[in-house]
Amino acid sequence: MICQAKDLSPDQRQAIESLIGQKLSEQDNVSIQRLSQPAQLSDPQRQNLVKSLESYFAKVDAQRQSVSPEEADAAIDEALRSTRPNYRPVR
Repeated sequence: MICQAKDLSPDQRQAIESLIGQKLSEQDNVSIQRLSQPAQLSDPQRQNLVKSLESYFAKVDAQRQSVSPEEADAAIDEALRSTRPNYRPVR
């Protein structure tokens, strides 16, 4: 939710200024977002999740083609460059 400071009530403005530790100007926008804590997993839930992921990755590994370490590095470098154009491998 984005609010313009000029549209806030005096109480809302005071609360936000108190939280951020500085005065708002009339031109400021304030973004408010609620972030919930992730649910806590019990030990059995965590163990089941780990087993499920291990099984999934074992299936993926069984289907992948064998490649040399150089080919693997080249594929990783290409993926990094596609998301980070200025990426340069450190070797």
